[in-house]
Amino acid sequence: MQSYTIGQAARLLGVSPDTARRWADAGRITTRRDEGGRRVIDGRDLAAFSVDLAKTGGEDETSCTSVRNAFPGIVTAVKLGDVAAQVEIQAGPHRLVSLLTREAVEELGLEVGMEATARVKSTNVHIDRT
Repeated sequence: MQSYTIGQAARLLGVSPDTARRWADAGRITTRRDEGGRRVIDGRDLAAFSVDLAKTGGEDETSCTSVRNAFPGIVTAVKLGDVAAQVEIQAGPHRLVSLLTREAVEELGLEVGMEATARVKSTNVHIDRT
């Protein structure tokens, strides 16, 4: 399972690293130490926290950006059908859902807790593995 440093998690949540550290210190998100002694967050824990955060609001900071249709975030759900699939990404306060082929999901190796970027054009959402 992929894990994220405090800085990586902060970028995916759309907050500053200081805010992410405060949340970890307050026990809002669980961290552990990696072999290098850095605090890291399990990808599944970060995915669940990002969904909860989007529902309740960030309270500490809001993200200001001029993003042009690219939403880096974390995969929060993958639903596979026989031919089609649905992938959800939480990008800061934004939840994006993409319908794509099962084959594409498998080729990208998409799973809950991994980092990905949703690119939006009109009503289509394309997923790039990052």
